[in-house]
Amino acid sequence: MTIRAIVLFSAALLFGAVSAQAPAAAANLGDPSSLNEKAPAVYKAKFDTSKGIFVIEVHRDWSPNGADRFYNLVKNGYYNDVRFFRVIDGFMVQFGISGNPDLSAVWREARIPDDKVKESNQRGYVSFATAGPGTRTTQVFINFGDNAGLDGQGFSPFGQVVSGMDVVDALYNGYGEGAPRGRGPDQGRMQMEGNAYLMTDFPKLDYVKKATIEQ
Repeated sequence: MTIRAIVLFSAALLFGAVSAQAPAAAANLGDPSSLNEKAPAVYKAKFDTSKGIFVIEVHRDWSPNGADRFYNLVKNGYYNDVRFFRVIDGFMVQFGISGNPDLSAVWREARIPDDKVKESNQRGYVSFATAGPGTRTTQVFINFGDNAGLDGQGFSPFGQVVSGMDVVDALYNGYGEGAPRGRGPDQGRMQMEGNAYLMTDFPKLDYVKKATIEQ
């Protein structure tokens, strides 16, 4: 066997080993329709971030469609390496655009039906972001304060931060509102360029290292 053949053979073995060890669930992220598991009645999602750890407790009866979508996204690793790109002091912190443009492309239109608003957007409560009726996909926000004014606009909380709210409070907020209204990240560029854009132009943003479902 030639040296070139040995190198190619070794590379093939390495690739096979890595593929075998990769989570099968990760491949499902490319097909939103396949991630439709019903969430438990109550579950916790642990977020290990660049600032520390916080935990969100989700109640399915508050917002069933939102709870199910969040469960599938966390369980399958969607939020790993995602930036907290919109952090507005006294209002909320928003995240959920993938750092991988290919994933952003397939999830951008993966909408879920609206849920009735059963809980109020109080401090520490978590809701999906929307651009109007029937537009919830992957972006969520955590309320910094009492934002009850959002309730009448259809923002339906599905969970609340039960530990680590001090970590949420400490997320970098220096960039403020996003473009074009502010000097923060442009969501269009985030969708098209992913983390490459954010790491270059907004290097101070905090991010999720890993998000997991806690049993």
